[in-house]
Amino acid sequence: MGYEQRALHFAPDGKLGACGARPAAQKRVSTNEMRRPIRDRRPCAALLVTAAFCLVHGDCLRAPALAGDKETAVAAKAAPRERAFHGTLPQSVIDMREQILAAVHAGDVAELKDAIEWNEIPPDFGAAARDDPIAYWKQSSADGEGREVLAVLANLLALPPARLAIGKDPENALVYVWPYLAELPLDGLTPAEEVDLHRIMPAAAAKEAKAAKKWTWWRIAIGADGTWHTFRKYD
Repeated sequence: MGYEQRALHFAPDGKLGACGARPAAQKRVSTNEMRRPIRDRRPCAALLVTAAFCLVHGDCLRAPALAGDKETAVAAKAAPRERAFHGTLPQSVIDMREQILAAVHAGDVAELKDAIEWNEIPPDFGAAARDDPIAYWKQSSADGEGREVLAVLANLLALPPARLAIGKDPENALVYVWPYLAELPLDGLTPAEEVDLHRIMPAAAAKEAKAAKKWTWWRIAIGADGTWHTFRKYD
């Protein structure tokens, strides 16, 4: 597709880290400015008088600006936040999702090798699965063949994903995370979201995750360029 595949780094709880904002550069005052004669700074006295007038009478030009700021804040707060993405996925994401589901439909965890080999960068399957993910999935499945892991994949991919913006490239800045619940506060789910939670997690595991207020189940992340970034369980 012409995209450059990139590796993403997830925190231990699976969350994508956010970069902190850089502090604004402080304006430097020149030596000439510091030495400016007092007579050149007389307008500042007039500004101080105006400010005092505004404080006493509460009627100055800043009042409309404050009202506008308040209206903007209210509008931003009222804007609905995207809790799950229900739009059309990029074709590259669709192709990778279908490649993963092909192994599910075949009932053979070894078929996931095809999806893994689509990547130039190996997906993050966790430290225990780094050397041989297929063998690890078979070993960790209750059935011994990896079909329990395939069932997890099917259940996660049946739900809508969360859509996360992580970069400035307009064509390759989004990552789609299944399930969308992994990006929501678990103590603030709607009744319908609670149903989705119980669709993919055992009741005991769901209760523990809600008590811990963090995602402790499996998660899949696929980039907008079709890169399969991760599939692992978070403790």
